Amino acid sequence: MKIDVHFTPIGLVPGDVSGRAVIVIDALRATSTVIAALANGAKAVIPAATSDEAIRVASNLEKDGVLLAGERKSIKIEGFDLGNSPREMTPEAVGGKTIVLATTNGTPALVAAQGGEPVLVGAAVNFSALLERVRGLLEERGDLVIVCSGRERQFALEDAYTAGRLVKALKGRKKVDLNDGGLAALALVGAYPDWDAAFQSTTAARQLVEANLAEDVGYCAKPDRFGVVPQYAERRIT
Repeated sequence: MKIDVHFTPIGLVPGDVSGRAVIVIDALRATSTVIAALANGAKAVIPAATSDEAIRVASNLEKDGVLLAGERKSIKIEGFDLGNSPREMTPEAVGGKTIVLATTNGTPALVAAQGGEPVLVGAAVNFSALLERVRGLLEERGDLVIVCSGRERQFALEDAYTAGRLVKALKGRKKVDLNDGGLAALALVGAYPDWDAAFQSTTAARQLVEANLAEDVGYCAKPDRFGVVPQYAERRIT
C-alpha cells in the first residue's frame, strides 16, 4: 500500500492525482467550512480559485438559491453573503442553498486536485467518518494521495498534523510505503498531545485571533463534529 502526502498543491500535476483516491485538507478553515455547510443542509459547495471567479460562477446560477462565501486574509470578502467560518454555516443560513466559496488556500487546493477519483474533503471535524471511508478505499486500491492546502503557498502545520493523524491511523501495523511528506507528517503527530494543542500553536490560528475569529480555531480543532464525508466531482462538492 502507498500513501503520498503533499504539503501544498504547488507543483501538483494531473498525473499525481489522476485516477487515485485523494483527500484535500484545509483544516483552518476551508474544508471544515465545507463539511459544516453540507452537514447542515447545504445543497452543494462550488469551490472557486478567486473571488472574481466565484462571482462569475454565481451569476450563472439561480440567484434565490445561491450564497457567495469566502475570505481574504481571514476576513469576509466585501459584498459576499458569508465568510469562511464553519460557525456561520448554520442550518438557517445554508439549508437548501448552493454555496460558491472562494478562499485563499483551500479552494485552490480543491481545484488542483481535480482528476482524483474520488476527491474527498477532510478535516478534524469529520475525522472518524473520513477515516472509515478512506480505510476501505486504501484496502481496495492500495493507493492514496493527501493534499494539504498549506498557507499562502507554504507549509501549514494544522494541515500537516491532520494528514499525519490520518497516516498514523491508516498505517496501523501494516506495511505502507510513505513518501517523504508522509514520513514527516507521521513524525509530526508525536510533537503535540492533541488536536487543540497543534492547531492553537499555528500561524493561521494567530491570524484568526487577530481577526477576532479565535473561536474558529477551537471549533476546527474538535474532532468528529460531523459524520459526513463530502466528495468533489464535476466542480461541485456534495
